[in-house]
Amino acid sequence: MVLAMSGCYHRESTTPDGFMPTEEQMDSISFSTTHHYSENYNFIVTADSLRLMAVVPPDGHVPEGSDTIVVLSGDRLVVSDIVTLHEAEDSVWVQLVRDESTVGWVSESEMLKRVSPDNFISRFIDFFQDTHLLIMLAIVVLCLAAFVVARLYRHNARIVHFRDIDSFYPTLLALLVAAAAVFYSSIQLVAPDSWRHFYYHPTLNPFAVPLHLMLFLFSFWAIVIMTLATLDDVRRHLPFGQAVLYVIGMAAVCSVNYVVFSVSTLYYVGYPLLLIYIAAAVYAYFRYSRARFICGNCGHPIRQKGLCPYCGARNV
Repeated sequence: MVLAMSGCYHRESTTPDGFMPTEEQMDSISFSTTHHYSENYNFIVTADSLRLMAVVPPDGHVPEGSDTIVVLSGDRLVVSDIVTLHEAEDSVWVQLVRDESTVGWVSESEMLKRVSPDNFISRFIDFFQDTHLLIMLAIVVLCLAAFVVARLYRHNARIVHFRDIDSFYPTLLALLVAAAAVFYSSIQLVAPDSWRHFYYHPTLNPFAVPLHLMLFLFSFWAIVIMTLATLDDVRRHLPFGQAVLYVIGMAAVCSVNYVVFSVSTLYYVGYPLLLIYIAAAVYAYFRYSRARFICGNCGHPIRQKGLCPYCGARNV
């Protein structure tokens, strides 16, 4: 995993000694630093449509009946030019190109509401970054998770944190999801500009980003690895039917963790809530789920002395 993640690192080429950028190049570098995109950057239309002006309005105001070019949802656009109108309300105007016959201008404020960077990671971030969506998703997930857990509990099925298997992997996976959700919301609160740059130039390589983003990406990869380990351990501990039910319940718990901790952290409640959750989850596992004994007859781990649930032998 370390070789795979470090292998995709792209080291920027160094500027030759004596190179003096022109004023236009300095303006482009400055714009890219503050707006996180520049000429030749690729966008994709995510709204129903986007209207492009044939020319830039001199005062930044779009008059009625102006000639426009319409691009539709899913169209891929490239930035070909950027101008700044210092006396206009919408000061930054961007020229976008779909093809040779479809070229037009749009204000940056209007453009950013209707496009996303043309890559999968940014589109994925878009889906989970909408606060209103998160709140609505929280209500739906909580209702569904409560129903699933109640049904599983009623049928005496195994459930992480409640009637868990003798493996710490499911508990650790749930804790990692909660911690990753706190990291995710914390970056948006504390370092929004850094998160915005990551949004425009995403990577899954933790070694190519600042420390706070590195921790977030490490938590992401830890979740991927821990998910595989958990599925393998569940397969070894439970029959197929019970394992499927257990995985469904675990997915419900992880979904609740993501929604609750990502939303609560935006209001600074997530930090103490995470500490309480970690303490409660670890206590529940070691107190109720960890097998502390081994059957003297069949050698299977058991939680308490007495009759072995696997072979029926009495352990004293």
